[in-house]
Amino acid sequence: MKARVTVTLKNGVLDPQGKAIEGALKSLGVEGIDSVRQGKVFDIELHTIDKAKAEASLKAACEKLLANTVIENYRIDLI
Repeated sequence: MKARVTVTLKNGVLDPQGKAIEGALKSLGVEGIDSVRQGKVFDIELHTIDKAKAEASLKAACEKLLANTVIENYRIDLI
């Protein structure tokens, strides 16, 4: 089974890297950009076909390592 975990900063948390990307896009002439928030994407392959078990394993991985849950949210999508 494959999964994609997306980790993003929570609303209200400053995102200096996102601001830098926003500024760079504007300086390159890319129009229509209001704001940019950056994040992380993890594509993970699991050795299981049990969706509940996969979700539980991925949630544990996010809580322990992949996301700083104080300032980040995460989303798990089973593919």
